[in-house]
Amino acid sequence: MNLSITLERHDAPGVAALIADLDAYQRTLYPAESCYLLDLSSVPEPQLRFAVARNAADEAVACGALVIYPGYGELKRMFVRADQRGLGLAKQLLQRLEAEARHAQLPLLRLETGPLQHEALGLYERLGYQRRGPFGDYREDPFSVFMEKALAVPV
Repeated sequence: MNLSITLERHDAPGVAALIADLDAYQRTLYPAESCYLLDLSSVPEPQLRFAVARNAADEAVACGALVIYPGYGELKRMFVRADQRGLGLAKQLLQRLEAEARHAQLPLLRLETGPLQHEALGLYERLGYQRRGPFGDYREDPFSVFMEKALAVPV
């Protein structure tokens, strides 16, 4: 499979449709008040790294974002189109975003995901993410799972 994963603007061609698919998918799983659908345009450019996987036809088929905060990064908007799942794209995207976090010298990555997203939880756990309590503006929520991973930052 011929795929590329690059950092792009959140408003690059094809990304809006991918994000709309992600939002629609989330809404089938969780109540509206438990869907933390970050509007990427609300994040200042220096704080955002947005990775997009594109196929040979240049279609956006997967994405993920890193939002940089003081002392940590948060993974957001991780999504792989349904017809592309099972190919290892999520792992590749996650590794790319982890590399970006290391480059930004962030010691920790954090994320919030849902308990019904078993594949995502399994991936995060396999790659060293551990469960923790809420962080930032999040609150305890039965539809949220909070995780983090310490990063080895190059010196």
